[in-house]
Amino acid sequence: MRVQAIFNRDGGTFRTTDMEAYARHAERVFAEAGHHLDCDIVEGADIEMALRRCSDRNDLDAMLAGGGDGTVSAAAGFAWQNKMPLGIIPAGTMNLFARSLKIPLDIWQAIDALADGDIAAADIGTADDRAFVHQFSAGLHARMVRMRNSMTYKSRVGKIAANTRAAVGVIFNPPEFEVEFDVDGVQEHRKVSAINVSNNRFGENGLLYAEDLTGGHLGFYTTNPLKPAGVAKLAFDILRGKLRENADVTEMTGTAVDLHFPKVDRAINCVIDGELLPMDRDVSIRLHPGELKVIVPKAEEKAATSAETAAA
Repeated sequence: MRVQAIFNRDGGTFRTTDMEAYARHAERVFAEAGHHLDCDIVEGADIEMALRRCSDRNDLDAMLAGGGDGTVSAAAGFAWQNKMPLGIIPAGTMNLFARSLKIPLDIWQAIDALADGDIAAADIGTADDRAFVHQFSAGLHARMVRMRNSMTYKSRVGKIAANTRAAVGVIFNPPEFEVEFDVDGVQEHRKVSAINVSNNRFGENGLLYAEDLTGGHLGFYTTNPLKPAGVAKLAFDILRGKLRENADVTEMTGTAVDLHFPKVDRAINCVIDGELLPMDRDVSIRLHPGELKVIVPKAEEKAATSAETAAA
């Protein structure tokens, strides 16, 4: 295969990596596996343009994207639109899509796994035509990300600390809002503190990522209006992988979710794959089963990676 890699120099792990040495290593590993790989190292401000240009090329068999969840999500959207297979190097803080695909979280091991990997089909979602590989969320998560973004941090550890401080802030000031929803024809009107729509239902883990991206469904989660004690309990249940045991959370599945926020009279936000974005009063969310082509480790490597991730 002829593969082009786009690495976000400002991605968390890449900030402290000798990127020239890493690129040479990646090219050598792919060559030994019988492929031709070229690497471009790009500043964060230019990453989307570089990914778009790469996905538009017709002389490539696949593209490789390295960076955090934002970089990976953007790459997936461009790859999906252009029907180009995508491999990802998890260089961010949470690396949720990589976890779902069972890609090693160590950036050096990931290169080895992808060079010898297979091309598989994965599901991808859209929220008003914006692609997502992990989730769309509104309410608690959006407020937490907005608080975190107001803080200053310069490292992966700093971002984790900012997330913790923001989570504490949300516990003491949880949102409450109304939503009308339609999930595959099932319609309801509720007051909630949070909405999450995931690319396949969340697994039994403390990071809220899907453990299988081939199920052909969206996970739809609503959380009842919460007081501070309720938010704290929800956070505790999530961390111990027991989201479904929380009495305030309702789970549904479907392939089409339509949301309407009837009492929104000011600017509001949502989060799509970790990025805080403005949200309209009406949001249309759809799943596109099997339409994203991804490079994944071979079956035996995926099994080993799953065991390592569970242990971590």
